[in-house]
Amino acid sequence: MRPFMDIKSEENATGRLGAAAFHTHVMFSKRGRISSCETFMLYSQCNANCYLCSTHISVDALVQLVKHFGWTWVGVIAGDDAYGRNGANIFADEVQKLGTCVALHEVIPKNRAQKAISAIISNIRSSGARVVLVFAVEQDAAALFDEVLREGLNGIQWLASEAWSTAAVLSTPKKYHAVLQGSMGFAIRRVHIPGLQDFLLRLHPSSPGASEDPFLIPFWEEVFQCSLGKGSVQLPCTGKEDLKNVENIYSDVSQLRISYNVYKAVYAIVYALRSLGGCEDGKGPFAQQACPDAYNIQPWQLLHYIKQVEYITSFGDEITFDRNGDPAAAYDLVNWQLSPSEGIKFVTIGKFDESVSNRQQTLQIQSEDVVWNGNQTQVPLSVCSKICPPGTRKAIRPNFPICCHDCVVCTAGEISNQTDAIECVRCLPEFWSNRDRTACILKQVEFLSFSDTMGITLMAISLMGSFCTCAVVFVFSYHRTTPVVRANNSMLSFLLLFSLTLCFLCSLTFIGRPSQWSCMFRRTAFGITFVLCISCILGKTIVVLMAFKATLPGSTVMKWFGPAQQKAIISLCTLVQVIICTVWLTVAPPTPRKLIPRESAIVILLCDEGSPVAFSLVLGYIGLLACLCLLLAFLARKLPDNFNEARLITFSMLIFCAVWVAFIPAYISSPGKYSTVTEVFAILASSYGLLGCIFAPKCYLILFRPEKNTRKHLMSRMDKF
Repeated sequence: MRPFMDIKSEENATGRLGAAAFHTHVMFSKRGRISSCETFMLYSQCNANCYLCSTHISVDALVQLVKHFGWTWVGVIAGDDAYGRNGANIFADEVQKLGTCVALHEVIPKNRAQKAISAIISNIRSSGARVVLVFAVEQDAAALFDEVLREGLNGIQWLASEAWSTAAVLSTPKKYHAVLQGSMGFAIRRVHIPGLQDFLLRLHPSSPGASEDPFLIPFWEEVFQCSLGKGSVQLPCTGKEDLKNVENIYSDVSQLRISYNVYKAVYAIVYALRSLGGCEDGKGPFAQQACPDAYNIQPWQLLHYIKQVEYITSFGDEITFDRNGDPAAAYDLVNWQLSPSEGIKFVTIGKFDESVSNRQQTLQIQSEDVVWNGNQTQVPLSVCSKICPPGTRKAIRPNFPICCHDCVVCTAGEISNQTDAIECVRCLPEFWSNRDRTACILKQVEFLSFSDTMGITLMAISLMGSFCTCAVVFVFSYHRTTPVVRANNSMLSFLLLFSLTLCFLCSLTFIGRPSQWSCMFRRTAFGITFVLCISCILGKTIVVLMAFKATLPGSTVMKWFGPAQQKAIISLCTLVQVIICTVWLTVAPPTPRKLIPRESAIVILLCDEGSPVAFSLVLGYIGLLACLCLLLAFLARKLPDNFNEARLITFSMLIFCAVWVAFIPAYISSPGKYSTVTEVFAILASSYGLLGCIFAPKCYLILFRPEKNTRKHLMSRMDKF
């Protein structure tokens, strides 16, 4: 083992540590006395340079703090020096990567001109930021807060950079308490070093070895405002001065932070020197396995051993270094809390640690212990725009930072079920957004039902038509022996009235929830009943036409159009429609179908025709018979008779054809259930047209003009034949 310096015991090392801690503590305690301009400026320069090396790590901690509390609109104020500008720029770049926007970025001028700082205060007000980071040394921060007090700026949550997070210059004066109460920032980890306070308080210029300490005499004269030498304007020291009777920053060891770093650094050097002194020749870490010269240690040689140091302090902190020689960062998150009796207290509310091996950063915060600015317990909200509630999405404002947005309500059919949603999610086709646009609900199924107003109205009209038809049947039955009833072929009249009743009732099958059976029944019932009705009218028209032909001499036409032939014509015409409907139901029957419009809140349930060709054949066949009836009735309109039924049939068929011709475009263009309404309306309108035109005049004659219900009146000729 190579000889090297005398480090024989822990006691010896502790003595050296105490001396180092004293020198550091004295230097940094002097900043509490700002009466000495030279001391103050010397400390400011040293302090700023010391902090430059740890700026990036402390910025990382501040960025994690902003992320933890969800602040997205943050102001940054920097000091006009390398520490302030570099730290503020790094912070601004890093928080923007997390989606946070910088509301303002200002610099405190080095001359601390009031006008310039006043402009900064105005910008803070206009920005709307509730959280502002001041990345500056404590003297620049003090100038800023003096102006804050002058202009009465309140309600700001101040974040402190490491340089002033525990500055006594700001925490001691009571004038700052109202402004800085609740502030928080990261500071070097604080510990209580046992024995340090006793060591500091027993120091005295008369102590052995005091003359070798360059700090002790100036410090003593500064604290007691006396002189230990000659030629000074101050009074000479009496020798009875005792540090135990003085309460100042020097004797306060409750905030040992930089001193703790010196404590750890001295221990690291001690361990490195031990390892260096234990190097064996031929097994060294340097070229040719050489060991360093213990009497001429080079800095790079000591750095090599420092990088390998691993130890645990008496406070439980593990000290290691990475390959660059940098230690793991460890910070306390301190909160400035106001105590009525003690003033501002630095309460540790969290920790920030960094692992040396993988640079993993962890931030732990006891949120329940935090007191915010204004003595509030709720986390202050600092955003450019309000949080968008569920049911809305964020819309970026043009020419504004990305954090500034408007809350836009999701369009119908879209939802957002979280706050600050970037976009709304479209519901599935069978779902629709609720009123609040926060959830997708099943679309309302729409069909022509018996419960809605339209369904009730059509049902009432249908039943009224059936009742009127039955009333006509009753009138015709009661007066069946009268000339009017007998002259109009009572058998075909009763069959026509029966088919009209079915036409009115078949419209009810179109009302209600469509099903497989109801869809098939409504189409076939409609087609067959209307063909039966038109066939009866066709039979009556042919009978009227042939009856006048039979009056000619020698005519035998009527024997071919007797009751049996009339029934055959009606049956044959109806049979054709039955065949068409049977084939339709066999090949492609009507089925219920859902129409799901993308931009509608309803699902339309209707009956699909199944085969458009078959549906067209059914309608076309009805139209063919109606046109044939219209043609024959038109030909017989001028036949002589006081009561020429052909004229009534002509009017009824004109109404029938007009209704169904208008039905086709209306049916195609009607949306949803209104296509069914259109079809029901066409059925009822054409049925009422047939009932009114053919039977209303006859009922009027039977009931109100019985004097004309005679054979003589019916046979009287109005025109010459």
